[in-house]
Amino acid sequence: MIPPLARFPAEWEEAVVRLGGRKFHGKSVFKWIHARGVTDAEAMTDLPAGLRTKLKEEEGLGGVLDIVRERRATDDTRKLLVGLKDGANVETVLIPRVAGGRSDLPSPVEPEDADAAAAVDDEDDLEEEKKESWVPVTQCISTQVGCAMGCVFCASGVAGLKRHMTADEIVAQVIVGRAKLDEGERLRNVVLMGMGEPLHNYENTVRALRLITHREGIALSSRKVTVSTSGLVPEIARLGEDFGGQIGLAISLHAADDETRSRLMPINKKYPLPKLM
Repeated sequence: MIPPLARFPAEWEEAVVRLGGRKFHGKSVFKWIHARGVTDAEAMTDLPAGLRTKLKEEEGLGGVLDIVRERRATDDTRKLLVGLKDGANVETVLIPRVAGGRSDLPSPVEPEDADAAAAVDDEDDLEEEKKESWVPVTQCISTQVGCAMGCVFCASGVAGLKRHMTADEIVAQVIVGRAKLDEGERLRNVVLMGMGEPLHNYENTVRALRLITHREGIALSSRKVTVSTSGLVPEIARLGEDFGGQIGLAISLHAADDETRSRLMPINKKYPLPKLM
């Protein structure tokens, strides 16, 4: 069964009809969750009381992921440790744009978080921000518990891959992150550059991308979403085909020659630089 936070409007329509509701209630549930960030069925006030009870009891709509710990840097970058239902923890990071351009990202923010902010920079965005009164925020989200890629510089892969994250767990990070924005901030970009290799968890990643960019939900432009990969060549091509080239791509390169890159990133032995390029 598709988890509640991973459903599209049509899938919610089918679910609420089974619970005795009407089809249009399904679209309302989707908007409550993804557009408004409300995951507690009791707070969905335009739904019948009986349906709200069934959504909570039979569909598990009573809350979202827990924030285990939050660390805030001096530039207001926030690193959130998020608790999953099976007890596993992953990280998601909120990175605000500071005056004058890219954040200096002081400790405790890691270098890869700076990469996440840089991956979505372009001159048009910077000009747009100068005209706006709100502070744009980039969110870096995770797609796996641990990682199988074994890159020597990355803490996520030290213990290896524990499991793939489900699409609802991936999307829930955005819902939780949006709720943690400070006054005057707005979520502008999402970068899949947290724990895990997004393209190794392809199906869940793709469903999450379609939910994040759904026009009736979170509604981020596909231009504002970037997938970072260590270099899974077949999945890179597949991602381009599935999204018509409209999703951003960032390559974790780390070296410009095969010998060095293979030493740092084992995936390079399977997909060396000429093939990746």
